[in-house]
Amino acid sequence: MSRERIEARFAALKAEGRSAFVAYVMAGDPDPATSREIVKGLPAAGADLIELGFPFSDPVAEGPPIQKAAQRALAAGMTLRGVFELAADFRRGDQDTPLILMGYLNLIVSMGFSAFARAAAEAGIDGVIVVDCPPEEADPLADALDAAGLALIFLATPTTDDKRLPVVVNRASGFIYYVSVAGVTGVKEADESAVAPNVARIQAASGLPVAVGFGIRTPERAAAIARIADAAVVGSALVDEVAEGLAMNESVTTRVLSKAETLSKAVRFARVGAAV
Repeated sequence: MSRERIEARFAALKAEGRSAFVAYVMAGDPDPATSREIVKGLPAAGADLIELGFPFSDPVAEGPPIQKAAQRALAAGMTLRGVFELAADFRRGDQDTPLILMGYLNLIVSMGFSAFARAAAEAGIDGVIVVDCPPEEADPLADALDAAGLALIFLATPTTDDKRLPVVVNRASGFIYYVSVAGVTGVKEADESAVAPNVARIQAASGLPVAVGFGIRTPERAAAIARIADAAVVGSALVDEVAEGLAMNESVTTRVLSKAETLSKAVRFARVGAAV
């Protein structure tokens, strides 16, 4: 089914008149077994789509929370093959929730574009976000993903002007990920008044849903973004729960899923509240 699962989910949510809650977690954090529990529990906690980070030693777009999550996952032995196994395990029990891989180009190049695309499709992945792959250099990867039926999801940022935007959306599919702040994940806060006109501009240029991420840590921020975008993406706030659970010797799975449920409810009812 692959990228059709993404299209079906956004179409269903549009019909419901609501935005999507997209939960990002790092595969293998804090260990493979716990990570599987978390990922499997996210749909019941309200995640409409799941972004699954694949750990890399130099995640240049990430702030400290996700950097540390990648370090924990790598220390626990997570590999790209292990990420595919986790995804396949999830897909055996869930045929509906879109699953997006998010990470960096180095590991994909090492594996080979075609081999990566085939393995991702076989594991039940629906789309891929490659943070450090510029659109101008993306054709070989896009071709491999197209052949496997997977979406290639590009990033747009506050500095993506009208001249560059057509380049960004040219080979994009699934949705566009709008980075709401200049900087790394988990540091600044998204401002919906600044985000809204760019979301509208990207929707018009791409014809695709626009998911907004970076700078969304609280239910209030998630709800504000959900009122203006097709999806709100939360990552650092969830991986922080892993670190805090470990520090407090509490159930990491319970903490992450509880936080996800709180955020998902804020997104689910954001537009209802705005209409009252």
